[in-house]
Amino acid sequence: MHHLAIMKKSWGLLPKILTGEKTIESRWYKNRCSPWDKIRGGEIVYFKNSGESVTVKAEVSKVLQFSDLNQKKVREILDKYGGKDGLGMEETGKYYKIFKDKNYCLLVFLKNPRKIKPFGIDKKGFGLMSSWIAVDNINKIKNMK
Repeated sequence: MHHLAIMKKSWGLLPKILTGEKTIESRWYKNRCSPWDKIRGGEIVYFKNSGESVTVKAEVSKVLQFSDLNQKKVREILDKYGGKDGLGMEETGKYYKIFKDKNYCLLVFLKNPRKIKPFGIDKKGFGLMSSWIAVDNINKIKNMK
């Protein structure tokens, strides 16, 4: 399975994936949604900033899922994994405010990140606001213009 993670450019996380400063991609949700229960070790995640081309890919080494979160559990996850998530420890308070009311957290551990030849995608059928797309082959959503 291939995955496409769409990132907030303002958070500046793609360069951190390439340098190895960010070895975990986290997703925080009110309700379970993709890639919950859809991603496994050995699969590939492609990354792009919103509004830009896909430029990075990495392998998944393992996945952790947390449910029934409360503010204490959110704080514990951020304290334990926030640094590897590319979130500066001095910024944990900022991210805690963003994530404190979420019910689910998914941690995708990354390995072997690399820059790839940029390509566009076609999100038709996945919803304009999709921030994660799971497909059996990335070529199905490559924009072939």
